[in-house]
Amino acid sequence: MRDILLIALYAFLGAAGAGLLGAAVLHLLRRRSIAVSLTVMTAVAVSAMLAGTLAVAQAMFLSAHDLSVVTLVVGMAAVVSLVTALLLGRRVVVSTRQLALAARRFGDGGTFTPPPSDAVPAELAALSGELAATAERLAASRERERALEASRRELVAWISHDLRTPLAGLRAMSEALEDGVVRDTARYHRQIRTEVDRLNSMVGDLFELSRIHAGALTLQTARMSVYDLVGEVLDGANPLAREHGVHLVGERVDPVPVEVDGREMTRVLANLLVNAIRHTPADGTVAVAAEQRAASVVLSVTDGCGGIPAEDLPRVFDTGWRGTAARTPPAGAGLGLAIVRGIVEAHAGRAEVRNVPGGCRFEVTLPAAPAQTRPAPA
Repeated sequence: MRDILLIALYAFLGAAGAGLLGAAVLHLLRRRSIAVSLTVMTAVAVSAMLAGTLAVAQAMFLSAHDLSVVTLVVGMAAVVSLVTALLLGRRVVVSTRQLALAARRFGDGGTFTPPPSDAVPAELAALSGELAATAERLAASRERERALEASRRELVAWISHDLRTPLAGLRAMSEALEDGVVRDTARYHRQIRTEVDRLNSMVGDLFELSRIHAGALTLQTARMSVYDLVGEVLDGANPLAREHGVHLVGERVDPVPVEVDGREMTRVLANLLVNAIRHTPADGTVAVAAEQRAASVVLSVTDGCGGIPAEDLPRVFDTGWRGTAARTPPAGAGLGLAIVRGIVEAHAGRAEVRNVPGGCRFEVTLPAAPAQTRPAPA
């Protein structure tokens, strides 16, 4: 037993010396290729075995013949191990270079094409999969950024045109009044007031939209009945409906409670109603409904516009969208529906639109207000 312990001690000391030397070499070569590190590790393993054997032999536990036999076996094992390490290291290096090249191409603005999964180790294959998923998310983000940039350019162009038109009219009317060539000055004053109100509405919409996009829209929510909210908006839209000869109908308006910012949600419904009235022909009907579905409250406005082309439905709530010839608005900068979506999403809801027979239906889905608990009697 004592001899076995001594053999183990000498073998450990010899192997430890080779291991320490190998660790120092690995530290010096830590910035080199992984193939070099694998080769060094293999050499360290073989050297540790050989050093332990030599230490045992020096302690007279092995004969010269046994030492030569063990040394020959260790040498053959070292050759095979080094060749295997070199092949494995080369495979890892090639796979790493392919992955780095694919990542570089993607970084230069191209697409990410991962190396074949059967040609790379499992760890690199997992890294390649993560890079591919990241590439898809970045591509989607770039597409959204391009769409937003195009929308901003369109908005700037449209707003510039819409502002230039009333400003030109105001300048012409003010010059006419200044030159004293106007007989009916009261009519000009009324027209100037109308154009100023129009400009003020555009600027207000732009300010509201900028607050939404900047995340600066502060909501002051309170519990209220949908019935009261819809009734107030219908009363405000009645004069415009009579002017256009459109019938307003409030059907299936359930008195369900919601927790919303009354001012902002009134603006949402007013925008939807004004939009529906302007695009519904005379003698048409605009219907407003509200109902509870599970844990949500759905407000809907249905018009008689004739429908929206299917290819335009995804763009209805985009900033600056004004529709096709079938839905060309007589006024406005195409900001109303974008404001609707922004306010609704700020309430943790969603705004949607779909075609129905004879027109389209805008739906606003909001979370239902939690049930109130009555205090227990004393």
